[in-house]
Amino acid sequence: MLLCPFFGVGSVALRMLYFLHMASMSLYRKYRPTSWKEVIGQTQVVRVLERAVKDAHISHAYLFEGSRGTGKTSVARIFTQAIGTTGSDLYEIDAASNNGVDDVRDLRDGVRTLPFNSKYKVYIIDEVHMLSKAAFNALLKTLEEPPAHAIFILATTEVYKLPETVVSRCQVFKFHRPSEEDICINLKNVLKNEGYEADKGSLALIAILAEGSFRDALTILEKVLGVSKDKNIEVSEVEAVTGAPRSDLVEKFIRAILGGEKDVALLTLDKANKSGVDIKMFTKLVLRNLRYSMLIALAPDMIEDIKNQISEPELKYLKELSAGDRAKKLPNTLRAFLSAYNDIGYSYITTLPLELAVIELSA
Repeated sequence: MLLCPFFGVGSVALRMLYFLHMASMSLYRKYRPTSWKEVIGQTQVVRVLERAVKDAHISHAYLFEGSRGTGKTSVARIFTQAIGTTGSDLYEIDAASNNGVDDVRDLRDGVRTLPFNSKYKVYIIDEVHMLSKAAFNALLKTLEEPPAHAIFILATTEVYKLPETVVSRCQVFKFHRPSEEDICINLKNVLKNEGYEADKGSLALIAILAEGSFRDALTILEKVLGVSKDKNIEVSEVEAVTGAPRSDLVEKFIRAILGGEKDVALLTLDKANKSGVDIKMFTKLVLRNLRYSMLIALAPDMIEDIKNQISEPELKYLKELSAGDRAKKLPNTLRAFLSAYNDIGYSYITTLPLELAVIELSA
């Protein structure tokens, strides 16, 4: 729950300013987690950090690695709050724009001064892999002999770019990409707070498009809310705003493949391409539907889990794909399009790997 810091304060103007500010914030900023219990999809990281705070086993340097939008900076702020560091002793640095040796030297000089009113001074350095070699060398000296009151939290999406000497001096925490189900849970919570509703198909499509990023999912949702005709979000609105492939084209393409109608499949693919959709995303949706169909056919006990992630009409359609002789084709079809998906980035004609897959499956 978001609390107004001016609650109980006599100034109506201050409270009004706060609520106007919240209303104008982006959804990602408005709903970023502010406590351990609000963090989704990083159970192990939260458990270890909570235990460290409880036992007062605080390290002088942490490294949070993981893809974008997984909650690294949010968790760093929650950890900072948990150890009692106030805003006046928290320093957030974007290494993408402050990556020179002079920037790190200034930081190193500031580290030596005592905190204003906290036990610890915390330095969160985002995108730390962007630091120059000289800056890393300067940072390393501070990490080797930090003052007792200084804590560094380094965050990166590209840990392989960091010098091993820096990594070895940190406690490393791996932030995993959230599942589509985790992203859908977060979207549901946000929609409820904003007074909107959305069906499973809409949420699932946003989760797929977000590619494992809570931030990207909320950015997409915000765009959809901006054009929605009412308080009920529909798949067609998500498709229109994002340029995602229409579900009927994906469905028609898969039916044609499993039905041995290569001409229909190729024409449908051409139509999708000419409509300007992202062919890699089109293929991802094809793979998703083929996989669900295969699991429904070969592992019926998984149907309940699948039902939680898709709409009733989509489940009915997937059950049709998994019935009869078509079920036998699903593993090989999946394998062919998985290979095609990997080749899309290397082909100067983006549809060519899919066209070849269609022809090979029809041979």
